[in-house]
Amino acid sequence: MNNRRLLAAVFLAAIFGGLIALGIFTAYVDTEPQYDSISDRQASISDRRGVQLANYAINSVPEGLNFVDAADKVVSGVVHIRSRYSAGSVTDMLNPYGRRQAQSSGSGVIISDDGYIATNNHVIEDASDIEVILHDNRSYEAKVIGTDPSTDLALLKIDERNLSFVRYGDSDVVKPGQWVLAVGNPFNLTSTVTAGIVSAKARNIGILRNAGGLRIESFIQTDAAVNPGNSGGALVNLNGELIGVNTAIATQTGSFSGYSFAVPVTLVKKVMDDLLEFGSVQRGLLGIMINDVNARIAESEGLSVVKGVYIGSVNANSAAEEAGLEAGDVIVKIDGSEVDNVSALQERVARNRPGDQVLVTYIRNGREEEVTATLRNSTGDTNLTFRESSKVLEGADFEDVSESLQRHLEIDGGAQITRIGNGKWEDTGIKNGFIITGVDKVKINNVTDLERVLANKAGGILIEGVYENGDEALYAMRW
Repeated sequence: MNNRRLLAAVFLAAIFGGLIALGIFTAYVDTEPQYDSISDRQASISDRRGVQLANYAINSVPEGLNFVDAADKVVSGVVHIRSRYSAGSVTDMLNPYGRRQAQSSGSGVIISDDGYIATNNHVIEDASDIEVILHDNRSYEAKVIGTDPSTDLALLKIDERNLSFVRYGDSDVVKPGQWVLAVGNPFNLTSTVTAGIVSAKARNIGILRNAGGLRIESFIQTDAAVNPGNSGGALVNLNGELIGVNTAIATQTGSFSGYSFAVPVTLVKKVMDDLLEFGSVQRGLLGIMINDVNARIAESEGLSVVKGVYIGSVNANSAAEEAGLEAGDVIVKIDGSEVDNVSALQERVARNRPGDQVLVTYIRNGREEEVTATLRNSTGDTNLTFRESSKVLEGADFEDVSESLQRHLEIDGGAQITRIGNGKWEDTGIKNGFIITGVDKVKINNVTDLERVLANKAGGILIEGVYENGDEALYAMRW
């Protein structure tokens, strides 16, 4: 009888211990569900971690201008980016007199715990490989998820988890005169923090190239010191929340001359989510030719103030035409928010995708009216577009590795060759069935990863992987 009781006790203890172990495993192992919004990801991670924000009003300043709290929250979430180039030249947009070189330096902002990083397009444009160095000096090879030259933004990814990230703030509530911090890596000086105030908003300085006429410049202007290498770094409020990505300076010397400019986070959020979900930006358009209101227009249109956006013409088959907007109308608000100039209007509209509706407030014949417009894309419809299929995989067919084969080979992901035709893949000596698990030591999880990594390569590359029989192989390939 005693033996039976002993066995029962042991059995119950085993079950209880297993339940405890399962609970611990569930609590600490992140299953990482798929998502297509960085904002949602930040909110869920913050909720799980019990993150508490400092209770500062946006215009309040800690006693003695103590910026330590905000700096502590941000520096570990800002990275140093080194871009290397196989040929050509690199010019940091903060340094218009930059010389030809094989490597450039910039900054980036970690925006998710699982390794997504926001930076400037010009920091990584045309790079053959991109190195990301964390605040604690850990180094990673980064993959380009997508770029948007029209806003000078790019989304990168490194293979790491549980990273410190910078929470999104709200650039709409930012006011001129408000204290801000700029965090980045000027002149290769890592984790540099500078302070200043917001000088103005919705600045257009004509620095972005004309990306098919769709460039969006609506910068936050500050007097926080920003220099070459700060590109892609964080502009934050005193809560340590991201309100902009530092992009440019007004200078005739190449170094800081008093003013710097950042892409507002409201636009950053939208571009990052588009690049994450679609691989390209979904640009919603009204379809109008516009100019800032001047004194002559204000007088002829009966405006009480010289501000707003004057419609010079309306494109055929556009959102504006469908909504009934006409040449001569003056737009004064989008979705209830005042738009004092073209930059402010472009930024407000650019937050939306084709098919989204915006409320347009305009003045016609001295009367204020409202209309709802359904935005369209550049081709005149409301369809969303995915990144065009890359040609980098030509000469072979690929597919993601099945879960069963991954378990059999004890690998995590990969892109498997299912057919090899004539071309560079065959010339390399790779055989049908080979599973690519890495390119130049960058981990390949699937075919999409392979496309992204190869699209940013030039010259010689090293391909590593394994065959279905377990034989590992390494191939040098001229790219």
